[in-house]
Amino acid sequence: MRKHWVLITITIAAVLAAAAYFRFFFVFGEGVKSGELNYVVYKGVLFKTYEGKLIQTGIRSKAAGSIQSYEFEFSVENEALARELMLQGGKTLELHYKEYFGALPWRGFTKFVVDSIITVRPAEQGKQGVDR
Repeated sequence: MRKHWVLITITIAAVLAAAAYFRFFFVFGEGVKSGELNYVVYKGVLFKTYEGKLIQTGIRSKAAGSIQSYEFEFSVENEALARELMLQGGKTLELHYKEYFGALPWRGFTKFVVDSIITVRPAEQGKQGVDR
């Protein structure tokens, strides 16, 4: 009888470990987002993490016929990369990211983690607002 409980306990532990890996460490997707870097900040109460926002512009809505702005909120694990991003505020960037199913408090607030800068371009001039 004791062998059965040990086997059941080991099986449950293995299933929980596999589920935790899949939820928090399995890379669900990778991609590149392009837009104007709004900010990168270092914040947190218990776990301090680097968080940022990229504004994607110029996407036309089919229903409304107007230009909309989309925000891409992300986290950065690498301190050197985060500090480099802090210097690029307001510029147009292409950022490579990894997407996870869940966020970990020490990795960041979001499930999107930026791991590299692909390109940096100066912000487009004269793009202050949309004419009505």
